[in-house]
Amino acid sequence: MPLFRFRDPILLSGSLLFAFAALGQSSTVAPEAVPAATLHVTTNLVLVDVVVTERDKAAHGLERSRFHVLEDGREQTIVSFDEHQPAAANAPAAKPVALPPHTYTNVPAYREATAVNVLLLDGLNTISANQEDVRKQMLQYIGTIRPGTSIAIFALSTHLRQLSGFTTDPAELTKVLKNKKAGATSSKLLDPEADKLEDFEIDDMAHVPMIPAQVVADARQFQADTRAADTDQRVAMTVEALQDLARYLSGIPGRKNLIWFSGSFPIALDPDVTLDDPSRAVRNYAAQIRETTDLLSAARVAVYPVDARGLISLPSSDVSTMSTSGMRPTSTVAMGAADAQAVRELGPERGAMQAIAAATGGREFNNTNGLKEAVADAVENGSSYYTIGYVPAVKQLDGQFRKLQVKVDGGKYKLAYRNGYYADPPDKPTEHTLVKSSLMLDAILKGAPAATQILFQMRVLKGSDPLLVDANLPAGPLGELAAGLKGPLQRTVVDLKVDPRGFAYEETPDEARHASAEFTLVAYGEDGQRVNYSNHGIQLNLKKEQYREIRRTGLPVRLALDLPAGGYWLRVAVRDRVTGRIGSLEVPLAVAGK
Repeated sequence: MPLFRFRDPILLSGSLLFAFAALGQSSTVAPEAVPAATLHVTTNLVLVDVVVTERDKAAHGLERSRFHVLEDGREQTIVSFDEHQPAAANAPAAKPVALPPHTYTNVPAYREATAVNVLLLDGLNTISANQEDVRKQMLQYIGTIRPGTSIAIFALSTHLRQLSGFTTDPAELTKVLKNKKAGATSSKLLDPEADKLEDFEIDDMAHVPMIPAQVVADARQFQADTRAADTDQRVAMTVEALQDLARYLSGIPGRKNLIWFSGSFPIALDPDVTLDDPSRAVRNYAAQIRETTDLLSAARVAVYPVDARGLISLPSSDVSTMSTSGMRPTSTVAMGAADAQAVRELGPERGAMQAIAAATGGREFNNTNGLKEAVADAVENGSSYYTIGYVPAVKQLDGQFRKLQVKVDGGKYKLAYRNGYYADPPDKPTEHTLVKSSLMLDAILKGAPAATQILFQMRVLKGSDPLLVDANLPAGPLGELAAGLKGPLQRTVVDLKVDPRGFAYEETPDEARHASAEFTLVAYGEDGQRVNYSNHGIQLNLKKEQYREIRRTGLPVRLALDLPAGGYWLRVAVRDRVTGRIGSLEVPLAVAGK
């Protein structure tokens, strides 16, 4: 892509749109929305990502004829088949283009990744000491990642937060992990040290003669009820966060690997026969987990849970239960009760992780202190897969769950893939249907990977920059939300040079070319909330000479927004309204106070 000069753009700002010399006076710039071409598809193509391993190593080069996919036990005809492999470990980066100051490009530095990866740092279900170990090991892992590996980082405490959008830059990921926002947080609903002491104290109470047995029993029941209520809240917050991630990631094409660092997440609370009412604190969260895995599977998200606790020991062998003199502060009976409680909880916790991994086509990692090695394995595993497409033989979309089974002829292979899908009609969404957004809405998601089907350069300047002295910018306010913004507003101008080869043109007998495009500019605050935006559709009608010129110089477009002082993420998306091809890019922006 040539290094374009930024001059004579089409200005798209508010309701004022002007065509300048670069396109000639006969070019048409239409402020009205241009109808997008609609492709009506009557078939229901089902895509299944399948990870195939042999002796824990990815199996590459398997032919399409060896795969069989069954839906509810009935074999289906495979209509599409692709193998995906990670880039070579020594894959060279593309030679960077020398860009002027304040100028960026969405030209990829590496070959497009076969899958993108999300690191979820779960502070809600993990004690702070384990969180700190995860962060340290992730910093070590980032220094060894394969070039071109695309990673985003999210954190979960009382709510889900995006710490970093998708990037292939290790330095940016390192900066995020070193930031205090990625540091350990205290889980308000998970404090095992306090529970441990309470367990010991209550069990020791039973050996004090003057304390009635019913008082001890009531204390145990109260503690169990409290623990169950806390777990209810913790599970509800966790599944909500995972479902939000599924909705967010559904707008990103291809496979997504969600590497989830969590200390514990139960699928059930079993009855405790030592209580007066063993069934009162019983819980089963299978329905919430199944609903969540349905959404993740529909979004092509494979979950790789990593137990952040590493190697797990029983409480009786934990040095934290020793006093400063090295003696146990509690009785053997209390220790035994704590060990029994730990064993009861561990099974359901691992059961939940295993269920989520199996249902989405991922893999669970537990009982290991090598967290960075677990992540490397998860990324490698999730980047080597086959995508099978088929049109179901049963055409009726009845909303029922359809079970999937994939087989591969020959060899002793281990397969991982989603276990099924709901055959929901597109016009009647249900609770397990992801709402389909437009291509443009997907492209402007904060933190989403840069789209590269349409390439461009963008230059970001403040409105008072000397380079814009003759720009004839319109009076404000600019942007759909500008009128509601508080404080002095300052103008931010984005000049684009778009590679015109990304658009589809209709050619007329006089060799003129016609194309339809859409441009969106969004400013997100540091909290991830949208602050201001603009969206414009244009119709390009280019004479033969004009078309040749923009192929040489690029299509110049100017976007502008008014923003108050602060830090922002500025995201630009360009869409060809005929083919749906997209280009997008996100860059940081600091607006200084006057």
